[in-house]
Amino acid sequence: MKVLIIGSGAREHAIARSLRADGGITQIHAAPGNPGIGHVAELHEVDALDPAAVAALATRLGVDLVVVGPEAPLVAGVADVVRGAGIACFGPSAAAAMLEGSKAFAKDVMNAAGVPTGRARLCAGTETLGAALDEFGTPFVVKDDGLAAGKGVVVTNDRGEAFAHGNNILASGGRVVVEEYLDGPEVSLFCISDGTTVVALEPAQDFKRVDDGDEGPNTGGMGAYSPLPWAPSTLVEEVLETVARPTIAEMARRGTPFQGVLYCGLALTSAGVRVIEFNARFGDPETQSVLARLVTPLSTLLHSAATGRLADLAPLEWSLESAVTVVIAASGYPATPRIGDPISGTEYAEGEAGVHVLHAGTALGDDGGLVSAGGRVLSIVGVGDGLTAARERAYAGVDRIGLEGSHHRTDIALAAATMEDR
Repeated sequence: MKVLIIGSGAREHAIARSLRADGGITQIHAAPGNPGIGHVAELHEVDALDPAAVAALATRLGVDLVVVGPEAPLVAGVADVVRGAGIACFGPSAAAAMLEGSKAFAKDVMNAAGVPTGRARLCAGTETLGAALDEFGTPFVVKDDGLAAGKGVVVTNDRGEAFAHGNNILASGGRVVVEEYLDGPEVSLFCISDGTTVVALEPAQDFKRVDDGDEGPNTGGMGAYSPLPWAPSTLVEEVLETVARPTIAEMARRGTPFQGVLYCGLALTSAGVRVIEFNARFGDPETQSVLARLVTPLSTLLHSAATGRLADLAPLEWSLESAVTVVIAASGYPATPRIGDPISGTEYAEGEAGVHVLHAGTALGDDGGLVSAGGRVLSIVGVGDGLTAARERAYAGVDRIGLEGSHHRTDIALAAATMEDR
């Protein structure tokens, strides 16, 4: 099987790495990719937001499957045009991707499907914004209705900060969603669908705040781990029954079947499981940890979803080992990341037992050396027998990396590992 991966982050590197381990894969292509992905795939230049260009590349390469990583190409309709060219595509149509493209649309679908979620208000002006903030109270949860690369959300007890964030979105022509705050630990669950059948992966937990102790501003994610020793054993089946399957059925009823990853961002509240948000693709950095534990060939799973054959798939197999991902971020991230700084030590990190390095914001400098090219630069993944061992390995890899001014959280999976060790 020949596969083309669209995207350039650590999520796409994790997908490429997992596919490379498949015995049935003959060629892996990526566009545009990054230097790390270039070690396991042939790279191509393409405008990922140009559906016709992506479909033309896939046709020229003669691939059997296109895997769309990021959300923006999905909302732009890349999957529609690729399928129209007669090529299997893992990723929802533009209409179905609105589950991520519009938080108001996602809430409408949840309500129609009877999915448990928090209350929300769509605000088109400052008057309704202020009223919604007063209605729900603290902590205030204010979101950009559209795509914001994981950084369009503010959760704060400061009404002024919440109002200013919403007002900035409105001033730029966007719409604002104010939501009820959902208490309790958060869980990410990836549910794979072919439009009818739904298969869940193992749950993970990510860390959104930039600093230890969940302090500082929201980011695209500073780390993740899997499995979750503290999660109820019935969690996955409960989410399939009350969230994923009803949502997939509702999308089909609307004439927009969902094929791809339904990312369920969940809060385990005192009142039960509640959906915080949906995404229409694999989450980053959770994917890095989850795929490190998947034993079933990834190509079989993705191709079955893209071709409507998930019902024929055998139950997924998982490693009993744990995986911890630590993100190394550039100086100034998430506000104004500094780019162009030399990166060293990736080969030494890879040399650590149970460690692999996934590239995100990297590029090759004028001298051919590796340099930073984005906010989240590298994902260091440690795999071991239990979370404590996986943490030790991940941080041993982090210690090998040289990047001036970089920063990372030191507490990824710490609480869960402590609980596991008791």
